[in-house]
Amino acid sequence: MCTDAGCSHASLPRADVKQTGSGKPHAVVEEKTDKLVLCPQCDLMVQLPDIQEGDKAVCPRCHTTLSARWVEPVLQPVTCAASALIMMLFANLFPFINMRVSGIYNQIRLIEIPQAMVSDDYASLATLFVIFVQLIPAFCMVAIILLCLKVKLPYRLKVMMGRMIYQAKVWCMVEIFLVGVLVSFVKLMAYGDIGIGASFIPYCLFCLLQVRAFQCLDRYWLWQNIQSPPPLTKTPQVGLSGLEQGLRSCPCCMAILPAEETKCPRCHTVAHARRANSLQWTLALLLTSVIIYIPANILPIMVTEVLGNPSASNIMSGVILLWQDGSYPVALVIFIASIMVPTLKILAIAWLCYDASDKGKSNNHLDREKMHFIYEIVEFVGRWSMIDVFVIGVLSALVRMGKLMSVYPDVGAILFAMVVILTMFAAMMFDPRLLWDRNKVTNK
Repeated sequence: MCTDAGCSHASLPRADVKQTGSGKPHAVVEEKTDKLVLCPQCDLMVQLPDIQEGDKAVCPRCHTTLSARWVEPVLQPVTCAASALIMMLFANLFPFINMRVSGIYNQIRLIEIPQAMVSDDYASLATLFVIFVQLIPAFCMVAIILLCLKVKLPYRLKVMMGRMIYQAKVWCMVEIFLVGVLVSFVKLMAYGDIGIGASFIPYCLFCLLQVRAFQCLDRYWLWQNIQSPPPLTKTPQVGLSGLEQGLRSCPCCMAILPAEETKCPRCHTVAHARRANSLQWTLALLLTSVIIYIPANILPIMVTEVLGNPSASNIMSGVILLWQDGSYPVALVIFIASIMVPTLKILAIAWLCYDASDKGKSNNHLDREKMHFIYEIVEFVGRWSMIDVFVIGVLSALVRMGKLMSVYPDVGAILFAMVVILTMFAAMMFDPRLLWDRNKVTNK
C-alpha cells in the first residue's frame, strides 16, 4: 500500500512510521478501526499503525507527527518533569549571575529580575518574565506529573490541565531566556568581570529537562489515558479529508467528531470544522503588529547610564554597537532574532493568508507542501524574537552600579514584546488546513 506523500488521497490509508529513539523501523501492520486520527494540520483521515517503542507515526501527506510511543511513556516525562521542578527550585534559591566593575560587585537571583523591572516602573515586562519563564513552565511540569501518574483528581480538573499543557507549551520560553542570558554575558564582558552563581547550572538543567518532558509526552496517548474518545456516529473513510466526510478533529484532544458538533464531549473544547474567521483574525492581528513594529524599532528599548550620562539605544543601534565591538556572532543572533525573524514572519503570515484565500491560484500537492513547511517554520521561530526583551531584563537587573553604570528598560522594549506576542497569536489563529482545502471546500 502506497504511503508516499505525493500520492492521491485514496492511497494514503495509514500513517508512516519513523524512528524517534531506540527501536527499529518496521513495516506498517494491518489496519485497526479503533486507531483513526484526523491530522490536525491537513485534515487527512489516517489509520495509526501499531507503533513499537522508539517509533512515531507521521501523517503521510504533511508529515506532522500524529503519535509517538516512547520507551517508558510514563516514567520518562514524569522523571524529567519532577527533576525540572527540583532544578527550578534550586535556580531560584541561590545567586544566578554576578558582575564586578571597578571594584563594585553586584549579583542577582532569578526572582530579583522582575523586581528590578517593577522598581523601574516596567511592571508589564516583569509580568511577562514571570509568566513565560516561571509560572507557565512550573504549571506544565506539575500537570505532566499528575496526569501521567493518573492521580485521582476531578475529571474537570484533569481536562483543564490536559488542555492547558498544549495551549501553554508555546509560551514556555525557558530556553529563550537562557540564550538571552548568554547574549547578556557577551555584552557585559566589555564593561567588567562576569561570573555565574550557584543557581546557573541548575537553571540550565531545568531548561533541558522541561524541553525533554514536553518531548516525551504524546498528546494522543495522554488523552487516551484520561478518557476514551466519544464513539463515532459513522464509519470514516481513510484517505479522505474530514471535511469531505462531515467530520472534524478536536484541536485539543484529537477526538473525531461530527462537523456540526461544536463542543467536544471529552475535553469540552468549543471549536468548528475550521477556525471561525481564521483569515480575518490573522490579518487583523498581523496589521496591528505591523503598526506597533514601526515605533518598536525607532524608539529606544534600553537606556545605559555611564558616569551619570544616559545613552538611549534602539534595536538596530544595539546590533551596530555589538558589531563594532567585534562581537560578530552575538550581533548576528540579535539581528536575526529581533530584525529578520519578525519581518520575515510578518511577510510569511501575509503570504499564507493570501495563499489560503480564494485568491490563491496554485492547487498542486507540491505547492501545498511548501506552504505548509513555511507555516511550520513561522510557528517555530516566532517566539525566539523575545531574546532581546530577556536580554534587557537581565541587564537592567544586574547592572546596578549607581552613577558608575546602570541599565534601564525603555518603552521600545514593551512595544517590541507586544509585536512578538501579536505575531504569535496571528500564527495561532491561522488554520493550516485551509492551505490543503484551497478552493475545494467552504471555510466554515
